[in-house]
Amino acid sequence: MLGTKFWDRFIRQIKRNPGLIPLISFIGLGMGSAALYLLRLALRSPDVSWDRKNNPEPWNRLSPNDQYKAWNSNLYHSSPSYSPGPSLEMGSQGPFP
Repeated sequence: MLGTKFWDRFIRQIKRNPGLIPLISFIGLGMGSAALYLLRLALRSPDVSWDRKNNPEPWNRLSPNDQYKAWNSNLYHSSPSYSPGPSLEMGSQGPFP
């Protein structure tokens, strides 16, 4: 893939400038995280259909309790300390007295 000249030059630059190590590490971590997230979206998302013959509409198999999003925003709504606001019940005069 890449020749030994590239890696020799890369190691020499790292030895001369050790401040590049965190930069390269964080860029590598970000690229790896993005690749893993894209892989997760491609394999686990119900919006993606890899098999059109056997399962053309995979989103129809999901039950209401299945979680396929990375972050569940309804998790906090189920806690007992969560209060969405006052309940406005409609009386005989409508919503406003």
